[in-house]
Amino acid sequence: MEAVLTHLREAIERGDYAVGDKLPSEAELCRRLEVSRPVLREALRALQTMGLTASRTGKGTFVISSGPVEDPTFGDYAASDLLEVRRHIEIPVAGYAALRRSAEDLDHLSHLLERMERETDTTAWVAMDTLFHLAVAQAARNPVFRRVIEEIRDALARQSAFLNELGGRREQSNREHRAIVEALADGSEHDAVGAMSHHLERVETTLTSIVRPAAADDRTTAPTEGGQQA
Repeated sequence: MEAVLTHLREAIERGDYAVGDKLPSEAELCRRLEVSRPVLREALRALQTMGLTASRTGKGTFVISSGPVEDPTFGDYAASDLLEVRRHIEIPVAGYAALRRSAEDLDHLSHLLERMERETDTTAWVAMDTLFHLAVAQAARNPVFRRVIEEIRDALARQSAFLNELGGRREQSNREHRAIVEALADGSEHDAVGAMSHHLERVETTLTSIVRPAAADDRTTAPTEGGQQA
């Protein structure tokens, strides 16, 4: 999927598909790139998240920009807005959770983390990722915190899927989640705040690297329209 996305993204950026152009149909792109429809659809969704294309019901996918937006949107919220709120909510929440968590909270978080570390399906992992952050908020024993996370839950899931599919974040995120759980188990407010801060910093770094890659030659090698590697 990353290779298909890179191929289409670079075609748009160099003008093969100009702003206003309609992309070939899904069937045609699948044939040219020799990929399955689910893989292609994931790549097309990523293009929309980056602000390069827009889907028009019954008409197809159209190019709306020659370069990715610096602040992609996940559901109803821009990435920068999500990150800003998460820094102000989830970092102190982790500290409160370290001081207020119960044995049941720790059992729930540990069990959830173990399932995430075994999970190989991205969709299932993403669902558990949002549950993990809700569980940390629950452990803080303030219902307002949990309500805020509930409000942005869909956007968090969309962002998580985007980062895992394009940034390979799953294993790294599992390690960061484990550090958070260990800090909660130790009852260390300082370590919990530090672990959550690190987690959110890595989310932002990965997102930035996807949307604004340092150089074109650092990108994933993409398939040509004959299915061979470029």
